[in-house]
Amino acid sequence: MVDVTRRCLLVGLPLLAVRPASAAWPDRSITMIHGLGPGGGVDVTARILAEHFSKHFNQPVAVESRPGAASIVAACQVARSRPDGYTIAVFPSTYAAAAALRNNLPFRPVDDFTSIGQISDFPYVIATYRDYPNATLADLIRAARTASRPPIYGTPGEGSAQHLLMAMLAKLANIELQHVPFRGGPQALTEVLAKRIDIIVDAPLILSDHFRSGSLRPLAVTTRERSGLLPGVPTVAEAGFSDFDVKAWMGLVGPSGMPKAIVQVYGEALTAALGENTVKDRFNALGTVARNSSGEQFRALLTADITRWKRVIAEAGIARI
Repeated sequence: MVDVTRRCLLVGLPLLAVRPASAAWPDRSITMIHGLGPGGGVDVTARILAEHFSKHFNQPVAVESRPGAASIVAACQVARSRPDGYTIAVFPSTYAAAAALRNNLPFRPVDDFTSIGQISDFPYVIATYRDYPNATLADLIRAARTASRPPIYGTPGEGSAQHLLMAMLAKLANIELQHVPFRGGPQALTEVLAKRIDIIVDAPLILSDHFRSGSLRPLAVTTRERSGLLPGVPTVAEAGFSDFDVKAWMGLVGPSGMPKAIVQVYGEALTAALGENTVKDRFNALGTVARNSSGEQFRALLTADITRWKRVIAEAGIARI
């Protein structure tokens, strides 16, 4: 955590007074930051949005990937940027899990940001290899209660959203599941395809080709309602857990203190982007769905997710860092 704090201070800029937005805003380039690696779903989503914003504002919008500590390093940079609208960020839902896991963050995980609006959401998919003996999630849960060893699931890392949602499921089902954290999703995928672990939890985009080839079998999606992306796959709720509803999402934020006029301008631009059929189609190709919301609604979503994951962490006895 000390390293994350130091990096936050090194990349941060002093907070300065901001002039009210005028008809000339923006009059220079905008930087859109995110905290995951280049080429992934968050990066591609940010670039789709940046392309639209650039046309909408008639100014360049540069996307910068600042990976580190599951989006915490990028969040540091945004929190300490001038709240003039020229630095914004795409927050993925993994940020909420990372914020819940960490003690003594060098910023306030909600209050040091201006929520502009939600961008998209999608379910996680719980999946297994082709000939795993349990055909459904309900079968897996029943078998786990009498098995000589708990089912093994792999995730991108300790304290990841996938880890926390499976810990929540294990508690609700009163079963034991063995977690194996990897250094990213691709390693977990390799291991389940090789049948060295039983279960993987990931985004539809990552797993869909393997569903089509038959090398993986989906067991359930994590949203309360079935997904239009995978309409034939039942939900965790259908396995007997009616309150289970976990979405992966992305949202747009800026530093705390952004003028209301600038926030409104961004909100209008975001609504326009997410209303375009070309944007919706490109999102659908990524396995995600455009979901526009107000800044207040996105702030409530972020707050609720951090609160939920803190509770899951405490109940599962996962060590905070």
